[in-house]
Formats: sequence, structure tokens, C-alpha cells
Amino acid sequence: MMRFTKSNFFFLVGGMIIYVVDIGVDFWVASKYFCQGQYSWSIFILCFRGLSSLITQVFSYEWFKNDWEGTDTGKLKLVFLVHLFQCGIFIRYWFALKYGCQAAFKQTSCGDASETDPSNFIQKQAIDAVTDINMLRVFKTFLETIPQLFLQIYILMEHGKTNFYPYAAIAMSLCGISLSMVDYQVSLRKSLPDKDEFRVPSKFIYLFYKLLTITSWILSISLITRIDVRISVILLIFLWICGFTWTLKQHTTFCKSKKMEYLYRTVVGIILIFSFFNIKGRRTKVCISIYYATHTVLTLGILLVGMFWKPSIIKEMYFTIVSILTISSLALGITFLVVYYRCFHPTTYHRPQAYSDEVDGVAGKKDRVKTGRFQNFLMQ
Repeated sequence: MMRFTKSNFFFLVGGMIIYVVDIGVDFWVASKYFCQGQYSWSIFILCFRGLSSLITQVFSYEWFKNDWEGTDTGKLKLVFLVHLFQCGIFIRYWFALKYGCQAAFKQTSCGDASETDPSNFIQKQAIDAVTDINMLRVFKTFLETIPQLFLQIYILMEHGKTNFYPYAAIAMSLCGISLSMVDYQVSLRKSLPDKDEFRVPSKFIYLFYKLLTITSWILSISLITRIDVRISVILLIFLWICGFTWTLKQHTTFCKSKKMEYLYRTVVGIILIFSFFNIKGRRTKVCISIYYATHTVLTLGILLVGMFWKPSIIKEMYFTIVSILTISSLALGITFLVVYYRCFHPTTYHRPQAYSDEVDGVAGKKDRVKTGRFQNFLMQ
């Protein structure tokens, strides 16, 4: 069983600080647009924030309800009220800091001890608490951070040079995406005892693979939106339908209730618009190849549409810059993808398992103490 270390605790504290700063930046940017009379941009930013918060609170409360099933109902009612006021994530941070402090600073390690040993039990609680937070942050990333990044890039295309705050929002979005991707990967490795260690080189290669492919696609969507908003909306809806349909065919069992399961599948459909997400923990060489081949074709298609549908757009400086960034990001992202799975995927250290992107899957809950949320989902 992997250990919850002091460095993990400090990263947890840093993640909480960044989370609070991110909230502040969102409201600051929204207020700036509102004061400038750009009410639509302000409303979009707040809507992304509100939708993301609502969905993550629903999942967070549902997990609390499942974990505390059969316990004091009064405590669960209090947790419900906190989630109702959109502050449930702070309860989770409190538990994570509590268990993390005990695991990192007060517990002595005993590598061969059983999971029922008190020290290992605290380690398990700390890792599970952090894993839940990182799972919610993944939802937040694709429901809020990435749409906001898309919006800010589109605004820069539309209006050219603006004030400082759009760049601050873009910087925070990129930071949030990066931390979410890597932290989630680390949480998976710590939560599943049969998974190999996620080493530092692997973290960086995986980060560049995800960040560059996502950035390339966001630039493509921003460009097609700049050309014609209707085409952009139709494309996004079509991609979501494809992702949602594929999720239905996977017969996921993430949630106990059917309503929550469909909400989960809806969210996964949104995630699949921007990045590959393995929801079964199986070998996915064919799926991931088709996914990124399709994204490559769509990206090149969007650039060609811009050149031939609106030839005047070629003269615009932003089109040249965005085109270069889009193609280079995609090429580098695919390169890092291949390098990661051939050389740096943790399973390649001991047992080859090409293109098994199990790190992207989120797990359902079957036996909280023994396996955590990831296990049931991944081992279907």
C-alpha cells in the first residue's frame, strides 16, 4: 500500500489555496466584464461556475450519503445544508487535511501491516479523502475550467488586445487543468494497491500529453466559433451525443441510483468532447487511436473551413497565430501520448500493457474500506 507523505499533505494545502484563489479570480474577472458593460461574458463565466459547483456538490453529497449509510442522520442533514450552500468541497478538504495530517506527521509506517492496522487505516482514509477531492476536481475541470479557457481565448480572438484580467483567467485555467490531470493520476495510483508507482518523469509526460491535446482542441473550437457560432454549437452537441452514447454502451455502474448514473454519463459525455476518458479500465489501444485520429481530422477540417469558407480570415493575424499553435500543440500532444504509453506508462515498468488508459477512469463504490471508489469501476 502506498503512503500518504508529508509532500502529499503540502500539495493538498496548496491545492486548497489554488481552489480558493480560482474562485476569487472567477468573480473578479466576471465583475470586470460587468463593469465594462460586457454582460454576456460576465454571465457566461458565472454560469460555468454555477453549473460546475452544482454538479460537483450533488456528487459530493451522494458520496457522503453512500459512505455514511446507516450512521447519524442528523450529521447527514448538516452535510446536506452545507452542500446546499455550495460549500461541500470545504468539508472534504477538512477531512482530507485531518486524515492527511495524522497520516503524514503522526503515524509510523509499517509496510507489511494489514489494512486493518490503525496506521494503515489512517493512511487509507487520507488517500481516499484526497482521491474524492481529485475526482470532483476532474469534474470541475471539464465543466468549468476548460469552458472558461475556451471563452477567454474566444474573447481575445474577438477583441484582440484587452486588459490584464483575461490573461490572468487563462493562466489560472491552464494551472487548474494541469494540477487536476496530474493529481488525478497520482490519486489513482495511490488508491489501487495493484497499480505501479507514478514516477516524476511519467507525471510530466502525461501532463504534456493531456494539456497539449486539450489546448489544441480548445483553440480549434474557439476558431470555428469565431467563424460561425452555429457550426460550433452543432459540432459540440454532436460530439456530446457521440460521447454520451458510447458511455451508455459501456453500461457504467458508477452510482447506486439510476438518476445519478445518468448524470454521471452526461458529465462523461462532456469530458469526451475535450479529452479521452477510459471509463472501464480496459485496454483501449483501438478506442484511443480512433479518438485522437478523429480529433486530428476535425482540427484540420476546421482550419480548412476557415480558409475556404471565409478567405478574408487568412489575412487576420490571430488566424495565423492560432493555426500554428493548434497544429503544433496537436502534434506535440500526440507525440507525448505515444511516448507516454510506450516508455513512461507505469505498467510498462513491470508488465507491458500498451494504451491501457485506465488512469482516466473514475470508479464506483462497492467496498469503501477495502478498495476505494476506483476499484469497482476499473475492474468491471
